[in-house]
Amino acid sequence: MKILIIEDEKALQQSIQQYLEYQGYICETADNFLNAKEKIQQFNYDCIVVDIGLPYGSGLDIIKELKHMESKAGIIIISAKNSLEDKLTGLESGSDDYITKPFHLSELNARINAVLRRRSFDGNKTIVFNEIKLDPDAQRITVNDKTVELTEKEYHLLEYFIVNQRRVLTKHAIASHVWGDEYEYLNNYDFIYTHIKNLRKKLVDAGSGDYIKTVYGSGYRFTDN
Repeated sequence: MKILIIEDEKALQQSIQQYLEYQGYICETADNFLNAKEKIQQFNYDCIVVDIGLPYGSGLDIIKELKHMESKAGIIIISAKNSLEDKLTGLESGSDDYITKPFHLSELNARINAVLRRRSFDGNKTIVFNEIKLDPDAQRITVNDKTVELTEKEYHLLEYFIVNQRRVLTKHAIASHVWGDEYEYLNNYDFIYTHIKNLRKKLVDAGSGDYIKTVYGSGYRFTDN
């Protein structure tokens, strides 16, 4: 799962990023309104954690932009303001949750998990595709109830495929989602082919159907059709 952290307080931003990455999330950051706006226009995210008070603009305007774009990302506001009016304004703007500073990182993580489950998995704690079952909290994958050992990137790749099942995903979209900012420094997408090849082999060897289909000239589709 890919998360954008929009927070201008550097120490807090880094603490949130380190904690969430330790939980297994892919995290990107923005420290002002302009950087945040550029990020949401270029990339797709599963969840966005946004502070209201930002240099050069407001976090509420970022939320309005996301709604205008019809983004499917979950949105959690973090703010130093604790009044009921501020919370209602934040929630009415289109956010899914509102958390007041200071907060425990474990609480933020729990809020993110809840938002992601509501939005992506209809509130379920596991993701199921035929004989494949994913447990996002434990980052555990089973095929016919047999555990399959995947690398961190392979897990995120499979999760991305299943959440976007039957959609054609371009190599650019896959690289952007799973590798984040890292992919901008790579010369080609050969690494994607290698990871997909390894993921496919592990799943098929465990008894899964071969669901990863190459769409020549476009990318890949995860489907049982």
